[in-house]
Amino acid sequence: MNLSPAPTFEPISDYVAELQLHMALQARNLLPNIDESEAGDPRTQLLHETQAQLEKLISRQGR
Repeated sequence: MNLSPAPTFEPISDYVAELQLHMALQARNLLPNIDESEAGDPRTQLLHETQAQLEKLISRQGR
């Protein structure tokens, strides 16, 4: 007779959603904030817009 409790496993979709959220938040900290002097730079704007779009997609996948 086995008296040890059955291991509880988190559903893989929950794990993946948490991992994606963690990665998005971590990536956010890797990019500097836009300064007013950089706000006119199209490359910087594109970088931040792309990052925001990716974060939205990742957060919606977890639902």
